[in-house]
Amino acid sequence: MAGRLFATKPVDDSLRDVADAEHGLKRSLRAVDLVMLGVGAIVGVGIFVLTGQAAATYAGPSILLSFIFAAVACGCAALCYSEMAAMIPTAGSAYTFTYATLGELLAWIIGWDLVLEYSLASATVSVGWSGYVMSFLKDFGIHVPARLSSAPYVYDAVTQGWVSTGAAVNLPAVLIVALVMTLLVLGIRESANVNTTIVFIKIGVIVTFILVGIAFIHRANWHPFIPPNSGQFGHYGWSGVLRGAAVVFVAYIGFDAVSTAAQETRNPQRDVPVGIIGSLIICTLLYILVAGVLTGIVPYANLNVPDPIAVGIDATKVFWLRPVIKIGAIAGLSSVILVMMLGQSRVFWAMAGDGLLPHWLSKVHPRFRTPYITTAVTGAVVGISGGLLPIDVLAEMLSIGTLLAFVLVCGGTWVMRYTRPGVIRPFRTPWVPFVPMLGIASCLYLMLGLPSATWLRLIVWMLIGLILYFAYGRQHSKVGSQK
Repeated sequence: MAGRLFATKPVDDSLRDVADAEHGLKRSLRAVDLVMLGVGAIVGVGIFVLTGQAAATYAGPSILLSFIFAAVACGCAALCYSEMAAMIPTAGSAYTFTYATLGELLAWIIGWDLVLEYSLASATVSVGWSGYVMSFLKDFGIHVPARLSSAPYVYDAVTQGWVSTGAAVNLPAVLIVALVMTLLVLGIRESANVNTTIVFIKIGVIVTFILVGIAFIHRANWHPFIPPNSGQFGHYGWSGVLRGAAVVFVAYIGFDAVSTAAQETRNPQRDVPVGIIGSLIICTLLYILVAGVLTGIVPYANLNVPDPIAVGIDATKVFWLRPVIKIGAIAGLSSVILVMMLGQSRVFWAMAGDGLLPHWLSKVHPRFRTPYITTAVTGAVVGISGGLLPIDVLAEMLSIGTLLAFVLVCGGTWVMRYTRPGVIRPFRTPWVPFVPMLGIASCLYLMLGLPSATWLRLIVWMLIGLILYFAYGRQHSKVGSQK
């Protein structure tokens, strides 16, 4: 029994060459494509929403330090992801890495966890995308009925029940998901090209905001840099900096999606680490610059709004930049949906290929050489969720899954150094075991800072996953059946 549950994949040349087999995924991505995928996934809700809200609620101007602390946790995980991705360059991200190091049962758990992360991330961002598009259209006198642009029900925290809004469906959210799904089916090269174009647009918009905003900074808004604690943990002071780090961590979700495209990369051993680490560095610099400029333009207490960047633009009186910022936000959120759905479909595909899910899910399109069935399933789940559920309910279920994935990848890297020291490692995580230990500790700390309701939802989701594993996956597993 234990042998089957903890059976691992062999880490050898056959694993590295699996993508080149007949009907395999098409290898067409380069290092620059992976960097753009990472930036496309990371720069979105975090920079356009969370920067201002976390500054106003938790850290004040020292939100810069919160971003740095969150980046340290992500950086340790990124180094471990890079070693694993270069050593095991196949689709599936943390799922594949865990399978190769910690066994089938833990791989299923993390794979099921990633299903939750990527699907809900895509659905959440699709709802945010809908909101920005409605606001942009309204600026030009175009009004979409609320019945077709809102969730049918919202959760009332006072009555602890669902309340009807009178709406039918959030149609824009459904449409963007359908468009992205179609693009992903047509080809990874085409998807990467679209993503790269979008990334250049949103980076251009963000850089424009930084350059314009620098001239309107009032240094008095940065004092005190770390506001005194209010007497409540997490409300300013150093505890506020740490609580802010736990909140803005969501802004970094996405760099791990780069590793899901390893099997479609020309030289994954070299290019995947470049994509992961490069995108994380670029995004960290952007976050710090935007946070510094924003809190310098507007007093941090005024930034607890859904559109803090727009508030910053209003403070500068440079009103022509407001629609430009909305275009950047729409573009940014579009690329996040694209990369998250790409990651979700590849995790599904990898799990089906291992026999843990029905085999028909692992089919590759004969012409486009993309996992079209898992992409369609992903699109259906994300479209239904984004069309029917409100953004707050979706957003509450995100971060903990990513943090769990990071913990397992850091642990897997550490374990592999001792259990399989002779395996070729084109990229090596420095300072092992210090870096994996720091990654595990920082991610666990951030997990402990999440609400108990988040933990409860994760437990329920995992119980459903375990039922599916023991009812189907364990009997049909390719690796387990060979033991």
